[in-house]
Amino acid sequence: MIVRLLLFLTMVVSFHVAMAQDVPSMSIGNRLKERLSALQQKGFAYGHQDDTFYGVEWKWQQGRSDVREVCGDHPAVMGFELGGIELGNVCNLDSVPFTMMRREMLAHVRRGGIATISWHPHNPLTGGNAWDVLDSTVVRSILPGGSRHRLFLGWMDRLADFLQKLSSDNGEPVAFIFRPWHENNGSWFWWGEKLCTTEEYHALWCMTQDYLLHKGLTNIVWAYSPNLDGGMTEERFMERYPGNDRVDMIGLDAYQWGSREDFIRDTRSNLKLLSGIAQKNNKLFALTECGLQSVPDSKWWTETLLPLVKSQPLCYFLTWRNGDMKERYAPYVGSCDEKNFKLLYKDKQILFLNDIK
Repeated sequence: MIVRLLLFLTMVVSFHVAMAQDVPSMSIGNRLKERLSALQQKGFAYGHQDDTFYGVEWKWQQGRSDVREVCGDHPAVMGFELGGIELGNVCNLDSVPFTMMRREMLAHVRRGGIATISWHPHNPLTGGNAWDVLDSTVVRSILPGGSRHRLFLGWMDRLADFLQKLSSDNGEPVAFIFRPWHENNGSWFWWGEKLCTTEEYHALWCMTQDYLLHKGLTNIVWAYSPNLDGGMTEERFMERYPGNDRVDMIGLDAYQWGSREDFIRDTRSNLKLLSGIAQKNNKLFALTECGLQSVPDSKWWTETLLPLVKSQPLCYFLTWRNGDMKERYAPYVGSCDEKNFKLLYKDKQILFLNDIK
């Protein structure tokens, strides 16, 4: 009897030890999901793409940030782009060195921030960039059995290698949001709606996710984010939705390209629809990209964007990069919207880095 009891206890201990060895990477991703969920209850975290790499009239100056120089604080969320990693390039498609990117991403996480990663891979069939949409068989070509499948597996190896090296000082993997194959309801990327069938898109998402999971990358929060669509319906959204077992966060990319009135109407409608879907399916919800190019409207932040952000429970909203004067989406010292952005910053529901530490 004693021998059996000892054997049973040994089995129990061994089981828990084995589980403890398997859990850490998964729990890291779960902790980020729990943190994002808590933020969604607290307020709306502000994010900015490529915040510390360059800004208006400066580039590669460590310690600089247009946003921080305007309001005195870093964005809570920073966006990073991996386009070009698949080719083994030294820099991404925006000329950011990958070594610098890894350093800045880990620095932001170390100081209490959250990282989100996008990936605009080159066209594996034509050799063009992500916006090369002349061929409608690209997705089919990289799926199992396709002419570019083996090539694309090599591309995913390079992607996985970069992601695997995102670890803290003690060697623990760092959790991050990953947003592949986004804006797929448009047709400006080679994985867009008119460039592949629904079945091919689902296969592409699953192949990517399964491959990275096979590589041990269980510290990812998976975000699915279509583009702003005036004709968006739940049926249209769900058609290409990868599935609840495949998605952690539902997002929306929404830019004001036309009139303010159209942007407000369509964004409010999309946010309401997607927020309802997210809540019904127990998913996080975010405005994963947004902005007004050059921000010529001096009151855009508080009179256009802020009411939209507050209309639904978002965990964060991210404005795009400050590439130059023509392609900038956040304020800088001296910009016409600087004072208005400071009003956004002072809103107690809008969360920056110091608010989420």
